[in-house]
Amino acid sequence: MNFSGFQGSITFIGLLVLSNVFMTFAWYAHLRNLSEKAWWIAALASWGIAFFEYMLQVPANRIGFEHFSLGQLKIAQEVITLGVFIPFAVFYMGEPFKTDYLWAGLCLMGAVYFIFRN
Repeated sequence: MNFSGFQGSITFIGLLVLSNVFMTFAWYAHLRNLSEKAWWIAALASWGIAFFEYMLQVPANRIGFEHFSLGQLKIAQEVITLGVFIPFAVFYMGEPFKTDYLWAGLCLMGAVYFIFRN
């Protein structure tokens, strides 16, 4: 599974974005959709969603590891996680937008700088 530089990077990012959508729903959607159900029902539903998250995340990291270091993979994951989480929190969960999300994003940009610099 050897993807050339740019194609591999785009594939890695695309798969991680999709993976994070599934992950975010697995972790948090039960708070809205299954709040009246027993916790173990929510856990089973979350595990079912997480299966699809892993089916995307594992190949994403294998492709990404051909082009990036382990630390770079992790920081990219965190940036994508925040980028997926904020719209989920605001639009799906109905949380108000907070400027703290921007500050957290700026902190992550600092992490991106330090982990990706030569």
